[in-house]
Amino acid sequence: MAAPRPSAPSTAPALPTLGGKKRSYRERVADALRAALVAGELRPGEVYSAPTLAARFGVSATPVREAMLDLVKEGLVDTVPNKGFRVTEVSEKQLDEYTHIRSLIEIPTTVALARTADRVSLEALRPAAREIVAAAAAGDLIAYVEADTRFHLGLLALAGNAHLVEVVGDLRKRSRLYGLTALVEAGRLLASAQEHLELLDALLERDEEGVRTVMTRHLGHVRGLWAAHGGDQDRARDRRQDRTRDRDRD
Repeated sequence: MAAPRPSAPSTAPALPTLGGKKRSYRERVADALRAALVAGELRPGEVYSAPTLAARFGVSATPVREAMLDLVKEGLVDTVPNKGFRVTEVSEKQLDEYTHIRSLIEIPTTVALARTADRVSLEALRPAAREIVAAAAAGDLIAYVEADTRFHLGLLALAGNAHLVEVVGDLRKRSRLYGLTALVEAGRLLASAQEHLELLDALLERDEEGVRTVMTRHLGHVRGLWAAHGGDQDRARDRRQDRTRDRDRD
């Protein structure tokens, strides 16, 4: 099943498989829900019922309900009795802090891989990097986030520190990339996607400074380019709502 485009949200997204291992159906549903949440397709403060999400993802309500309970434990959603699940709010300060921690971990770890990672393991990540580019070109946000997560966690796993991968994975789950839709519409997401291939090439060339430059720029997009566009999008939505309220009062 193809993941939904912004212009066709009724299309059911593919259920992802993360981390290079076979995952249960419930885990795959949870992965897809997390990706939709991180991509901003499930909005903070909104309440979603399990049947509604099940119809959107083309699955039954039971695995969705079970997966959402997993997300409750992670603090990504709250239960709303007799209604469903509300996506938790994440402040700008929290997003800045998550990104700061990620930069402290991911940049030096990835730079070190230019010295230690073998070529075969690095090349094994190229299909995921290409999936990211293809998803960006297609405007497929859920597939983009899923492939992006698989690429970066797979890359960090080459450092041989499972706890480090777990920490970054948790930070990525808690982040929100609200600006992705606006970047797709502006045709600017593709440039960010292509940085994954650029990063791989720098790693294979053992170019530590090149790796540092790409990773610094790439993580900067999370709270720079993406966040700025997300803010523009939110402000535009607020202006539309204000105009609607004014018309209603008139």
